[in-house]
Order: sequence, then structure tokens, then C-alpha cells
Amino acid sequence: MFVDGRPKSRQQVQRIRAYLRELEAEYSFELQIIDVGQQPYLAEHFKLVATPALVKIHPAPQQIIAGSNIIGQVKNWWPRWQAAVDTFLKLQEDLQDSIDENRGVASPNSTIHSVAVSAELIKLSDEIFHLKQEKEKLYEQLQFKDRVIAMLAHDLRNPLTAVAIAIETLQSNYNPDSGAFQRLKPAMTVHLLKQARSQTKLIDRMIADLLQVGRGKDTEFPITPQKLELSQLCLDVLDELCDRYTTKFQKIEKDIPQDLPYVYADPERIRQVIVNLLDNAIKYTPVGGKISISALHRTTQKVQFSIGDTGPGIPEENRDRIFENHFRLQRDEGTEGYGIGLCLCQRIIRAHYGQIWVDTSPNGGAWFHFTLPVYPS
Repeated sequence: MFVDGRPKSRQQVQRIRAYLRELEAEYSFELQIIDVGQQPYLAEHFKLVATPALVKIHPAPQQIIAGSNIIGQVKNWWPRWQAAVDTFLKLQEDLQDSIDENRGVASPNSTIHSVAVSAELIKLSDEIFHLKQEKEKLYEQLQFKDRVIAMLAHDLRNPLTAVAIAIETLQSNYNPDSGAFQRLKPAMTVHLLKQARSQTKLIDRMIADLLQVGRGKDTEFPITPQKLELSQLCLDVLDELCDRYTTKFQKIEKDIPQDLPYVYADPERIRQVIVNLLDNAIKYTPVGGKISISALHRTTQKVQFSIGDTGPGIPEENRDRIFENHFRLQRDEGTEGYGIGLCLCQRIIRAHYGQIWVDTSPNGGAWFHFTLPVYPS
């Protein structure tokens, strides 16, 4: 019987208990009193909408009696409950006799289900549910850390290569006797030093990200947005990757309006996105192919940036999955790219409340687009 602490319900509860004591003289049963204020989860479990209330637990089916005339309802249902118990016990006895005959085992005493048992089961069920949630959360965190480690390892290759080329070029042209760089113009020397310094800063940022993810429990990607000129950032990245696309005699076509507004974004994060997309475009565009870069002021709040190539493109059925971590097109199983980096790109753009997607470019290859918020004026 479920009760509450209201003074006006006490008399009703007393009458019900007195009537049940009378019934106990002719048929034994177990009565448990549950205070809904102390165990509200039980009231929720039995879907009670009012108290006091009687819940017949065993035998099945479960039955709930509530309202102002509980005693009258019990009088009506009591004979039926007695018959149901007698039938249940007879069936249980017959079944156990049959089992004993076949297996020769002793019959255990039958047990009556109770609210107390139900309460323990509910508590255990809740604990198991919370443990499962914790397990899934921990597993998700481990998966996320593994993904980020793989992403950063993938993205570290480009700046490391750039730093190595700059240092090797400077080293091979340095004359220790004269203390000068031979066969290198001062402007080229400054450029190589600047290249090595900027790429080293980028590597430092990536390592910091890796350490942060290793310590943190949050699966969000941290960003530090600021006023950013997207067109200049793109030109800087193109300058960094110049050796890559000139070696393959690829043509770069740019369509970036001069009046493109500033965006509100993290420069290093967006640099990662552009580097990844251009890296893939260079990789998959054949020798002598074309890479297109365009931007437009899509709405008053968004700027859209696009990078296209004349490579094999992305099949339509794979355009959603291409941003999943480690996803590979069957044709690219032996080629690195269009996988880890794209997953990182999606996380970065989503952290900026933007979108990233891919479709077929006018030149027949892949055409990647992403949006960023306009810097508020």
C-alpha cells in the first residue's frame, strides 16, 4: 500500500489497514507500506497518479486500486484474487511435480513476489543503466582520443616536411667560413626562416592539442576565434604548398572577391582545414590538372569557402560517410587521404557553428565547401 504524509489521508489509510487485518484472518497475505515521499522511484515505477493506493503484485497480472472507495473495490476483487492464487499455486505444484518426476530433484518452497523485491530490482536496474552509461561515455572518450591522436599525427606530416625542407636548404647553402648563405638571395633566406618558424609554431599548437585531449574529458574541439581575413590565410597556405602543386604542374584558379568580409574564426584551426583540403586536392588531381579556390558572401551571417579539383571525385553514396574517421573509398585503399584529415575538418568547422560538405565540381572532381560566421562589424 502506497501512502503519503497528508493529514487528511491518514484516516483513510487507517480504515484500509483495519479492513485488511480482518481479511488476513481468513487468507494470509503480505502487506507492505510504502511512503511515496521516501521512495518516489517506486511510485514512478508503478505509474501511480494518486495515494493512498493498493498494488496487487502477485500473482500476475499486477493490479492497482486507488481512489476514495478502495475498501469497496477490495471487497469486489478479493474473491477473484483468492481464486487466482489458488489456481497459481495448483499449477506451480503440478509443474514442480512433473519436474521432480523427470529430474528427481527436490521441490523448493514457492516464494511470493513483493514490492521490496521490486524495489531492489529497480535499484539494481538503475545502477546497471548508469554503469552502462559510464562505460559508453568512457569508451567514447577513448575512441575520441584515439581519433585525435591519429588526426594530429596525419596533420603533423605537412609542417614537418616544410620545416625539414627549409632547414635542409639553408644548411646546404651555408658557408661556415664566411658565415653567409651561398647561392641564396637574402629574400629567399628570410622566406625560408619565416617558413620554418611559422610551421614550428603550427607543430607546437598541434602537440598542445594532443596533450589537452589526453588530459581532458570533453569531446569538444577547443577554438579561439578572432577577426580573420580568410583570403589572406588561403594565400599563405598556397604559398606553403607551392612546391607540391608546381611539381605536378597543376594550375591554381582563384575566385575570391576583394570585398569578402572578415570571418570570426580560429586562424590555426581554419589553416588546418584549408591545408587538409588543398593537400587532398593536390594529391588526387592528376599532373597538369586544375585546382579551384573560391569564396562568396553567402548570407549576411555566413561566408562560404570552396576548394575543387579535377580528380576522380567522391561517389554520391559516400559523400556523407567521407567525413567519418578512417573511412576509405574502396578505390583508395592503397592511398592515404580523404579520411582522417576530413574528420578533423568536420570537427573544426562544426566547432565554429559552420557546415562542411562535398559534391561534384564543375570540372568533374571533388568540390568541398565549408561555411564560417562573418565577423560582427
